[in-house]
Amino acid sequence: MKRLIVGISGASGAIYGVRLLQILRDVDSVETHLVMSQAARQTLALETHFSLREVLALADVTHDARDIAASISSGSYPTAGMVILPCSIKTLSGIVHSYTDGLLTRAADVILKERRPLVLCVRETPLHIGHLRLMTQAAEIGAVIMPPVPAFYHLPQTLDDVINQTVNRVLDQFGIPLPHDLFVRWQGA
Repeated sequence: MKRLIVGISGASGAIYGVRLLQILRDVDSVETHLVMSQAARQTLALETHFSLREVLALADVTHDARDIAASISSGSYPTAGMVILPCSIKTLSGIVHSYTDGLLTRAADVILKERRPLVLCVRETPLHIGHLRLMTQAAEIGAVIMPPVPAFYHLPQTLDDVINQTVNRVLDQFGIPLPHDLFVRWQGA
């Protein structure tokens, strides 16, 4: 069983994190550990029709973002890695500077120090040079920078198609296969 830490920060795009949890709910080989920032809870209410209770119920294990003594705050607790989807610039900055003032950034810091996969789905636009430098620094210390930028080669028809493609590609980063892909992969022209 793989343990995957799912972080949801306050950036716009909470639906990406929700969809990831919905998909992983049906994958028996993955145990999800959810950490949501306080800002993520606000964004969830503003951008979706999901209640906090509904989202928390999607995860196998939930952690309070203030609980820096949680299992996932230690490198001795084995996990397959962590994704922060979406990842705010504030969270990105905290990770880059090892400013672990809460569980979201502490867990990410642990993932990096243990050399496990950390995927940061940075959701901001436009980007100024400070944002770009933070992303470069995160990549230099081992994170994968994966903005949720939609692809169109699979001819998405709905917003769900766009979200599903991004989520499926995130799961690819962890080698988590799904019973069937959520989008049509490029096969060449």
